[in-house]
Amino acid sequence: MATKSSLFFATLLCFLFSLFNASAEAQSWKVQTSGIDTNLRGVSVAHDRSAKDTPSWAVWASGSNGVILESDDQGKTWARLRVEGGDTLDFRGIAAFSASTAYVMSSGEGDKSRIYKTTDGGKTWKLQYSDNRKEFFLDTIACVSEKECLALGDPINGKFLLLKTSDGEQWAPLPTDNMPSALPGEGAFAASNSCLALRGHQDIFFGTGGPTARAFHSADGGLTWTVARTPIVQGNPSSGIFALSLDKNEKVIALGGDYKEPSYSERIAAYSLDNGKTWQLAARPPGGYRSAVAHVGDGRWVAVGPTGEDITRDNGAHWKHTESLNLNAVAILDTQNGWAVGAHGTIARFVNHNR
Repeated sequence: MATKSSLFFATLLCFLFSLFNASAEAQSWKVQTSGIDTNLRGVSVAHDRSAKDTPSWAVWASGSNGVILESDDQGKTWARLRVEGGDTLDFRGIAAFSASTAYVMSSGEGDKSRIYKTTDGGKTWKLQYSDNRKEFFLDTIACVSEKECLALGDPINGKFLLLKTSDGEQWAPLPTDNMPSALPGEGAFAASNSCLALRGHQDIFFGTGGPTARAFHSADGGLTWTVARTPIVQGNPSSGIFALSLDKNEKVIALGGDYKEPSYSERIAAYSLDNGKTWQLAARPPGGYRSAVAHVGDGRWVAVGPTGEDITRDNGAHWKHTESLNLNAVAILDTQNGWAVGAHGTIARFVNHNR
């Protein structure tokens, strides 16, 4: 016979589970546009401070076939922007700061990997960095301010490449003397502009895949490094960490899997509560390979991938499936404003029914 205390705890658990389900289901994605001949893999959202009368957000997206899109009316309409000579480039990453200013990064061997910047809303773009070496391959770009950004590239001479700008104009590689060497075949994924994450001016994280799924961390802006092997699925070129996201404290979320087996859901999500020193697998993972993750706030994170979307309310321990859209990348500005992008030019807005 059940005791009163056991009945109480059972009732409490059911109540908490119902709260989790209700909260997760109260947040969803609404498709705003699709059908463009591109696979969108980059998205960025920024407050447009030039709009003084009403709150406004600038949303930028980028992808294959040289596509760059921008909206200054919360996604109601989108402008197609072009980089001169860039119609064949694959713009895997974008980082925006307003309706006027943004960086865009293309991926590809050698000089197909490039970093451009616009300060006039995409009318013109300045090429800021490229490299002719065949080993040069950029994966992702992330910024802490309009002038301070990092771009991650695959290993060259056994070390991962990190480019940095401190003035918003000139880029240069960070020293790699104190960075652990990459393992043979280890690389980063240019799937969603999500495998590099920054916290302030000092904390740098990036995730890897292939023969191992490791999280590299520097707490001093790239002068020294530590590396930890995570329990994310690994062992072949299509598996590993595809996305990292941080909160303001010491929580780190890592997501990924195997993009060639998108429905495989074992060992695809892990979390760290001690700034990446130790890692635990999610007790209830998302529903399959996930290419991007973003922090919403108060223990909540959202994940997107080709087989759907998920949300966690306990910092990555338990995930709940919410949608079945085919999405690649996600950017969350605050608890009410976020966008995600995917195949066939799909752009979806994060809808929070709890507001």
